[in-house]
Amino acid sequence: MELDQTTLSDLLRRLRRVEGQIRGIQGMIEDDRECTDVVTQFAAAMRALEQAGFKYFSATLTQCALDPDRAAANGYTADKLEKLFMQLA
Repeated sequence: MELDQTTLSDLLRRLRRVEGQIRGIQGMIEDDRECTDVVTQFAAAMRALEQAGFKYFSATLTQCALDPDRAAANGYTADKLEKLFMQLA
């Protein structure tokens, strides 16, 4: 399903932020930073990536609701959508 430009831009911005967080964690580990600080950053990066995934799924689900015939033609059945959601949950 195609995403509108606003949603696409938002998702890419979120993913770039997560990418930066991961690079930051790598640097923290290389610098032998305190475990508490590193784990806090891991948690923040995981939450940010999870939120990006939910945002992407939500946008896809919206597109499926707006054009159910196209969604069905692309194989987005209710069962498949549920399985995709459960992968994120």
